[in-house]
Parts: sequence; structure tokens; C-alpha cells
Amino acid sequence: MMKRKIVAGVAALGIAIALAGCSAGGRGDTGSGGGSGDNKGALVGVAMPTKVSERWIKDGDAVKSDLQKAGYKVDLEYGDNKVQQQAQQVSNMITKGAKVLIIASIDGGALSDQLDAAAKAGIKVISYDRLLTGNKNVDYYVSFDNEKVGVDQANSLLTGLGLLDADGKKTDEKGPFNIEVFAGSQDDNNATFFFNGAMKTLKPYIEAGTIKIGSGQDGFTQAATQQWDPATAKARMQNLIAKSYSGGTTLNGVLSPYDGMSIGIISALQGAGYGTSDRPLPTITGQDAEAASVKSIIAGQQYSTIYKDTRKLAKQSATMAEDLLSGKKPEVNDTKSYDNKVKVVPTYLFQPTVVTKDNYKEVLVDSGYYTEADLK
Repeated sequence: MMKRKIVAGVAALGIAIALAGCSAGGRGDTGSGGGSGDNKGALVGVAMPTKVSERWIKDGDAVKSDLQKAGYKVDLEYGDNKVQQQAQQVSNMITKGAKVLIIASIDGGALSDQLDAAAKAGIKVISYDRLLTGNKNVDYYVSFDNEKVGVDQANSLLTGLGLLDADGKKTDEKGPFNIEVFAGSQDDNNATFFFNGAMKTLKPYIEAGTIKIGSGQDGFTQAATQQWDPATAKARMQNLIAKSYSGGTTLNGVLSPYDGMSIGIISALQGAGYGTSDRPLPTITGQDAEAASVKSIIAGQQYSTIYKDTRKLAKQSATMAEDLLSGKKPEVNDTKSYDNKVKVVPTYLFQPTVVTKDNYKEVLVDSGYYTEADLK
């Protein structure tokens, strides 16, 4: 609640100026873009959450590049994982006269004042990968199938443990295996989709006793990691090892929702003596195919990651923006799944891909996402 009050206070001046300085009029017909053919060269505001994660740098650069190639001006800002800072950045974009906002939020529910100001100024809003929640003034959403990301993470964990084969079929392996589960940040709507998809997949194995969460910490709140912070994940893993695995019990698997967290988790495990021939690292999942984690996968440390081609996401958001600015209705392929607590937001979804040591070259290098040199 305190964070919301701070954001509201910071936003007040920026919003007042924005409303005085923008004269685009009301929102009009939100069903078909509302733009006109005279918006070529218009300003598009792009708000990204942080530069700490490699993937957000790639996202921001790709969105900016695609928009500039289409002839638009771009104001690209990074919020440094500070909600107040991102709120001010978005307010400034409105003041500068942006015609469309593309927002990957730090806290999906913390930008309501900015969204209201955008609506009053006739500015369209595209929620980018992280759904903006609690406000009706979100026009479109572009992302990956977030529940499937969680399902894929869980299935890759089961494959690494030997409970599923390479084709996803159950094996004769009975276990039991000890695992721990991690979740993303509670203020990121996607984190819940990832966690719920994964736990739904793991539930039959937990109920059968094939896998066991040694700490008993199987709830989202217990597993959540604020701002997806690697250091926080490392500290929690150290604590779990000390409390649940210090008596000779071996940890066999870790469900991690993000590569940066996976690196922290691996560090904690290595500090506890895992990673040797006598005590190998557990099967550890991840997400975003960050270079450091792909290298870790190649080295046999992290088992898998989820690849989400940010080039596709960026291109689709730029295409949506261009459609809105030219009065066209953007293409969507999901109109049911993403309820932001006020409305179901029309969405364009892409499908994720599991990457392991066996297929990283085909998926990441052959597609041009990385070069071989990037992964050395």
C-alpha cells in the first residue's frame, strides 16, 4: 500500500502537466485503434523494467529498432527495478506527447494513475510481456503463453530426473526424488502463471510420492522471490539446504522460473558441496535463455531453460503500435485468458521452447539468436 501511495504522489505533477500538454482528445473507439494516417513519425514511449537482466536489454533494443525502422521516434527508458522511477518515466512520456505506450512493468498494478492519464490524452497502451493489472485502460497485451512456460519448466524438471523420457512419456523410474520449488516476484502477474502451470504438472507426482518437496514449502508466497533477484534466490537456497538437507539427504531437483535465479541457486549449491562427481548438482530449470545460463547448460550445471524469442515479441509490439497509429485493429490470438482484474485484455501470444544441452545449438545458434562465440 505504501508503494502505491508513493507512486501516486510522484505521478501527480507529471499527470497534471501531461493532461495540459496533450490535446489528442478522448479515447474514442477502442475497438479499432483510433489512430489516423497522419501519425507517421510519431513518438512511441517504451518503458522497460531493468537492465539487470540481459533479456530486458535485448527486448528494449529490439522494440526500439523495429519502431525506428518503421519510421517512428522512440523514447526508451529503463526503470532500474524502481516502481517510483518507472512511474515518473511513463508520466514524462505522456508529457512529451507519445501517441502509444509500450510498457513492461516492474509492478503490474502500480501504474494506474499513468494509465488513466494516457486514456484521457487519447494514448493507446500495449502491455509488454508483464500484464498491467487493476485498470481498464490497457488496450492490448503481447506475451508468451505463460502457463505453458510453467508446464514446460516442470516437464523439463521431470525429464532431467528421469521420470519422463525425451518424448515426454512416463518412464518406469519410481523415485522418490527430493525437489525444491522457487517462484518469481509477487508483483509480476506472470509469476503466478508460471508457478501454477508448473505445480499443476508436478502435482500428480507429489501426490504419488514420486517427488517430495523436502522443505514443505510448496505455496507461491513461500516460494516467491521479490524482483526475481538472484541474490535473494541464493540466500533462500542456502537456508533450505541448512534446514532440510544438512543431514545427508540429497536434493535432486530445483524448479527455478528464471535464469538469473538459477545462477544464484547453483552458487548456493556449489557452496554446500554440490557439483562434484560424488555429489552432482540437482536438475535445475530456468527461463529466458540468458547467455550465462546457456553456458551453464553447456557445462552441465543448469539442466534447462525456456527460450522466448524476444525478437518476435518486439516485432509484434511494434506492429501493434503501428496498427494503432494508422487506425487499424491489431491482430490478436487470445481474447479469454488474460484478465487484469478489471477487463480481459486482447492478447497476442507466442509459444515458448525448452532448451537443453541437446538442442541449444539448433534452437539458439542456428536461428541467429546467439553466435557460437557468444556462448564460449
